[in-house]
Amino acid sequence: MLRTSAPTSHLEWGMSQNPADTPVNIRAQREAGLVTIDWADGHVSEFGAEMLRLMCPCAFCQGEAGRPGWLDTNPTLTPVQAQLVDMRLVGSYAIAPTWGDGHDTGYYEFESLRASCPCPICTAARSSSSWIETSRPSEGAGSRPDDGPAPDREG
Repeated sequence: MLRTSAPTSHLEWGMSQNPADTPVNIRAQREAGLVTIDWADGHVSEFGAEMLRLMCPCAFCQGEAGRPGWLDTNPTLTPVQAQLVDMRLVGSYAIAPTWGDGHDTGYYEFESLRASCPCPICTAARSSSSWIETSRPSEGAGSRPDDGPAPDREG
């Protein structure tokens, strides 16, 4: 079990100021392939090992410099690749799991993990907010309602 303590200031971390993104307890259940995070606001997130491996944020998995990553190939994970072997804290902002195949370069930031919480409530909230964002009428560049009239340009 990884224990975290609340920081004296989120600004010390340079991270989100939202307490919802602050874990107070992290449990890695290797045998069950489950990572459970208790957040400061009382919410609990549970991530299956396979889901976490497919979320790996490292450059090899996600790609870099315009090149696709390993996850872009839609891999089918072997049991060893999805086997959670170990987990460590990275500073006060992330966790780094070690997988059965030795892969250990992904730093999963707490803010990103909270934003990806797979629980039904968070999943529904993401679906609802993405629908709102995509259903808004698009506005032309520079045509925000609060821009006011364009300044006169005299030559």
